Amino acid sequence: MTGPVATRYAGTRVPRVEDTRLLTGKGTFVDDVQRPGMLHACFVRSPFARATVKGIDAAAALALPGVHAVFTAADINPGVHEAWHAVAGKDVPDTPRPPLAEGEVKFVGDPVAIVVAESRRLAEDAVDLVEVDYEQLPAVADFRAAPESGISVHAEYPDNVAGGMGGAPPDEDVFATAAHVVREHIYQQMYVPVPMETRGIVAEWSPPTAELTVWASTQTPHELRAFAARLLGIPAQGVRVIMRDTGGGFGQKVVPMREDMAILLAARKVPAPLKWIEDRRENLMSAGQSRHVDGTVRMAFDADGKILAADIDFVQDIGAYPTPYPVLTTAAIGMFFPGPYRVPKASFNYRTVFSNTAGLHAYRGPWQYETLTREMLLDIAARKIGMDPVELRRINILRGDEMPFVNPNGMPYDNCAPADTFEQAVKILDHEGFRKEQAAALAQGRYIGLGFSAYIEPTGAATGHLATEGATIRMEPTGRINVYVNGGSSGNSLETTVVQLTADALGADIDDVSTIQGDTAVTPYGAGTQGSRSGPMTAGAVNEAGTILRNRILGIAAQMLGVGADEIELADSRATVRSDPDKSVSFADIAYRCHYEPMMLGGANPTLEATARFNSQAMIHWANATHACTCEVDIETGQVRLTRYIVSEDVGPMINPNVVEGQVAGGTVQGIGGALLEQLSYDDAGNPLSSTFVDYLLPTATEVPAIEFGHVEIPGPGVGGYKGAGEGGAIGSPPAVINAINDALAPLGVAVTQLPATPAAIVALLEQARVPSGKDH
Repeated sequence: MTGPVATRYAGTRVPRVEDTRLLTGKGTFVDDVQRPGMLHACFVRSPFARATVKGIDAAAALALPGVHAVFTAADINPGVHEAWHAVAGKDVPDTPRPPLAEGEVKFVGDPVAIVVAESRRLAEDAVDLVEVDYEQLPAVADFRAAPESGISVHAEYPDNVAGGMGGAPPDEDVFATAAHVVREHIYQQMYVPVPMETRGIVAEWSPPTAELTVWASTQTPHELRAFAARLLGIPAQGVRVIMRDTGGGFGQKVVPMREDMAILLAARKVPAPLKWIEDRRENLMSAGQSRHVDGTVRMAFDADGKILAADIDFVQDIGAYPTPYPVLTTAAIGMFFPGPYRVPKASFNYRTVFSNTAGLHAYRGPWQYETLTREMLLDIAARKIGMDPVELRRINILRGDEMPFVNPNGMPYDNCAPADTFEQAVKILDHEGFRKEQAAALAQGRYIGLGFSAYIEPTGAATGHLATEGATIRMEPTGRINVYVNGGSSGNSLETTVVQLTADALGADIDDVSTIQGDTAVTPYGAGTQGSRSGPMTAGAVNEAGTILRNRILGIAAQMLGVGADEIELADSRATVRSDPDKSVSFADIAYRCHYEPMMLGGANPTLEATARFNSQAMIHWANATHACTCEVDIETGQVRLTRYIVSEDVGPMINPNVVEGQVAGGTVQGIGGALLEQLSYDDAGNPLSSTFVDYLLPTATEVPAIEFGHVEIPGPGVGGYKGAGEGGAIGSPPAVINAINDALAPLGVAVTQLPATPAAIVALLEQARVPSGKDH
């Protein structure tokens, strides 16, 4: 480089700085937090999907030695001052969300009371002693039947419809006259993030100072701080949130939920710190639900396979207590439905519907249903038209020379080329070679298939409080660097990438840079890990603060070396005169001078610290990818074996390719689970049927093949050209897997349109098609 900084770490596979701590068991998760005299909370939860709470008798529980308190809605709920989330805003009308159930429980697992005891074991024992008088009421567990059921989950919404929205009406003339029209009903089951670490919180109230300290498993420490202050009606400076390590979030830990509210309120009523750690059954039963959508999708094509129009009409299950307000966020499914294709006309219509199940929450690409349905429909359409799905996509997918491109719903795509990732994936796969292999396999009675999935997604969206991010960079008296960001270790490797970016911004040796994250007392405000924003937004914040501090370092070094600042280059934690490399001064020397000999600076500012807030002017950083999956289906057992998995993704220049590939792989595996295994099920009465890992099945290394990566690096509009990488894998993988299965089963006239594609579901489809089992087909 010829600029003031020479060292470059961005773009390299720097090992993760957090790995040593985590792999040696030295991480600090919420359950590792111990406070003097700490008490433990456990929730009394409803065994009914819907019932009136006629009375609560806690006498037996309170008589148990070691039990300190039992709190009900009457004790806790009146303490709510304000309870809105920044991601929705204070002026958006919201659906009900009491901390504890008031008068009526709405789903199995609904929190009714909190037991506080000296240990978790005692609290669990005392929960069984709390007697709740329930009058069971009829419940509606099937969201599709809820509007006409005559049963209201919430009295404020008698038909159970929280809201909905419609875009432009469909152009029925186009559908009536098109050469090819394909219509399909596609159902996506309910499944959930399943973070390794369940939810947890420790809240410590100090009455003398009216201050609250919170340790939490969260993706957004500053939002939790602001929410706690609003909830309790205290100044924000009276709340400190500390996030150390978080064992995964995937959207489930973006905003505080009802249990978090209840613990924060209860903390002011007990004489010691209060800890709540969710067990796995609670997580699967009460932490919320995701995905659950049912809809009809249509596409019209001309005789050559060009898309003429696309339409989606769907209903989303939002459970009993969605968090946050679901009506606006669900609109993304309709808005993004045209995807990375040249679609002249598009229309959408949707409703969000309450049911007596756990409430909707975010999950890695919460609009993912649009990609699932579109990509499944394209494969079904290709077979109907008599064209290979690759050729149909090739005809319609957007190219880089067409950017900027505004999709028919008003989404302004730019700085991307979906055709590039698509063609790269096709090449890696060897599409022609696979088709030959497939024909040979079919002749042997084996059913193998290939599925593609392409998508485009908004990352780093600069809307509302998500549009800014702060960073503080400080050179310590030793010359080493600390960078402070909102961040936090939740599996997204933000600690590593921020260190890389900071080392580059200052010309520091990467071993001289550390990061402090997740403590609201010392880090500047940030919106946290959500919406695939961490990469582009922290890059902007580090650049803003780094530029200020770099210029100060250059000025001080120039004074010490007796040259102009423009003659100095920063590299390897040294300031060196370009024309005379022997003339240099180390960062340690600069720091010593500023901290201990400031009188020798000739009046120069000795401040070696800078704080800045990045205000993104780039509304959206559009990332895109193509997934390709191959599989073999055993038509006797319905078992699916994935044989290859390829992802070609454009997230702009990569800060760290290892991190990008880790994010893509993690999301992809979650999507594979959603396609094949995972299902949060309820019976007709609203009883959960999969609240343990015996019934809720997760993918393991046995089900997941090695993932092959391809990269396209088209810079985005922000600092460094970086785009987000967190959500894409979970968006693209389910349709790729389902399309591979359907491609394998196409000779038998069978197509999966109801997820998940379990062995039993596949066998049932084959039986319905009257295909006898056996290997002689």
